[in-house]
Amino acid sequence: MNVQKYRALLKTSQLLVVKVGTSSLAFNTRRLNFQWMTRLAHVLSTIRREGKHVILVSSGAVGVGAGRLGILKRPATLSDKQALAALGQAELIKIYQRIFRDYDQLVAQVLLTRDGMEDPVRRTNARNTLKTLLSMEVIPIINENDTVSTREMEFGDNDQLSARVCEITGADLLVLLSDIDGLYSADPRRNHMARLIPVVYDVSEEVEAAAGSAGTDVGTGGMATKLEAARICRLAGSHMVIANGKDPAVIREILEGKEVGTLFIAQPIHTIK
Repeated sequence: MNVQKYRALLKTSQLLVVKVGTSSLAFNTRRLNFQWMTRLAHVLSTIRREGKHVILVSSGAVGVGAGRLGILKRPATLSDKQALAALGQAELIKIYQRIFRDYDQLVAQVLLTRDGMEDPVRRTNARNTLKTLLSMEVIPIINENDTVSTREMEFGDNDQLSARVCEITGADLLVLLSDIDGLYSADPRRNHMARLIPVVYDVSEEVEAAAGSAGTDVGTGGMATKLEAARICRLAGSHMVIANGKDPAVIREILEGKEVGTLFIAQPIHTIK
């Protein structure tokens, strides 16, 4: 099957997980980009009204907390991070509720931890809660519960968390919105000869080598974490797309089968479950 046919399959996605990072949500000053968040709410609310289910995995709690206190650098200690997350998460969910309310869309906060996702009972409870919220036509907004996650037990970034959410919910598609256009053959910030890779059929050593370690100052997830998310998704039977989140309308383009970003094909590759 050629790339166009794989892209066309994405049109049939019924359960979509969208992950947005701090670099999309906020400016370098840590102040939230309210205009961007409003566009995101409009896109996701429209998709929900069309009968699809949507889960939003949102970073940003630590950054929002830091912004409220005028802190521009990443927290140096785990306790600092946890404190900023506690402050920022409360602010972040209030903003999401207010913005989505303008589109008559209910949202719910869900905070998860890595150990909770690995414990069979708590994992099942999380799955049941998410499925119930979706049946109520609510958009769950998920983040890692940084205030209780230890360094050894944290996901470390929401790329992997969003992939685990796909795994437990049986999502058809994960969209990772980033500050670059997708996976390149080399780091485009350092190599002007780098080319965008439109489709990945297997996360091979060659793909890993191309990923390098392109991260940003305001987030924790580089390309390596996105490849780990791709591995999780592929094994779970979920397709994954890395795309530039400058305009949230790119989510709509992906669901329309347009060739944007990098598409990671799920296993089995002949269909979306």
